[in-house]
Amino acid sequence: MSFADKVFIENCRDILENGVWDTELNVRPRWEDGAPAHTVKKFGIVNRYDLSKEFPILTLRRTYWKSAVDELLWIWQKKSNNIHDLKGHIWDSWADETGSIGKAYGYQLGVKHIYPEGEFDQVDRVLYDLKHNPASRRIITNIYNHADLHEMGLYPCAYSMTFNVSGHKLNAILNQRSQDMLTASNWNVVQYAVLVHMMAQVSGLEAGELVHVIADAHIYDRHVELVKELITRQPLPAPQFETDRSVTDFYAFTRDSFKLTGYKYHEFDGRIPVAI
Repeated sequence: MSFADKVFIENCRDILENGVWDTELNVRPRWEDGAPAHTVKKFGIVNRYDLSKEFPILTLRRTYWKSAVDELLWIWQKKSNNIHDLKGHIWDSWADETGSIGKAYGYQLGVKHIYPEGEFDQVDRVLYDLKHNPASRRIITNIYNHADLHEMGLYPCAYSMTFNVSGHKLNAILNQRSQDMLTASNWNVVQYAVLVHMMAQVSGLEAGELVHVIADAHIYDRHVELVKELITRQPLPAPQFETDRSVTDFYAFTRDSFKLTGYKYHEFDGRIPVAI
């Protein structure tokens, strides 16, 4: 079975059986009809994925991984904060009339900072250190900038990456403040697994472990029955992930630089409501 399925099933069962409901609290998210979107949650979930063994994608239902990669490149390559630079429409609800989501996500990664070695933005600093300072324990990105939160369409959910070279492998920790388990859990895992593969390849390293730390892992009230049905399914084998090995420049990757061979998944026809 796909290891990502195993992790997802275990996480969701734990939340449903042992989680805490916030029904007595005044919550910010709302459903399309204006009703409060309450959740059942667990605090502090940590999942580990060995990318050298398997690509962590769900088979319980389809993850639209090409769209996930497109959003990843929008943030980490284009360093954009405008939805007109993005093929999908997942950010439409948080953009203004010009398409901007404010000083969020890609904007933060693109801000340049002065270092003894020169001027870098956060992405280029990571790429520099992986090649020149692989023993460093300071290879970190962080887009949760308190000074700019008031100018963001949405506070960052996946907000920090810590990269660490161990031997010839690149490992990473993804820190996430909040995780909608049904709609976005595997989406984020797929994205940052691809990112580790990208960073490793252009740095002459191999992809190692991705550790996903979730502060608030939750299932929305209107998602509970969908999740219960999903986790009764029999997981399928994980597909084979490949990158275009000719790419040596991080900024030369495209959504077509990656391939999943043998990706089989269960059909999922139910409409998933999204809380805003």
